Amino acid sequence: MTHPFLSEAWMTEARAIREKYADQVPEVAAVIKMNQVVTDVPFGDGEVKSYLDTSSGAVTMELGELDDADVTVTTDYETAKALFVHQNQEVAMQAFMSGRIKVQGDMMKMMQMQTAIPANEFSEKIAEEIKAITD
Repeated sequence: MTHPFLSEAWMTEARAIREKYADQVPEVAAVIKMNQVVTDVPFGDGEVKSYLDTSSGAVTMELGELDDADVTVTTDYETAKALFVHQNQEVAMQAFMSGRIKVQGDMMKMMQMQTAIPANEFSEKIAEEIKAITD
């Protein structure tokens, strides 16, 4: 079953996928606390706030906001989906250059995210399974 990206149902399933492989992925070495504001969302009131936090050594992505975020990234729904679900860095660069990604706070933390999350066969499996549940 698929769900709209960042919906409650999607977040619940994505969390379960990450938890399923939690003991098989490398620890994240860098601490990154990033709030995300996603606009033009096709459900709810049109905006979703979520966060990504690696301070535990694992990637935690939840709905809501962190009080102590290093950086806040604001972008539209399609760009966020291309970044987080499809991991398309080319779209990210184009969106940033065209002003569709706005950054407040520590820009280095946002850039660090590209290389801070280690990849192995299980992190790739997580990404594939998350793509499979996404509308």
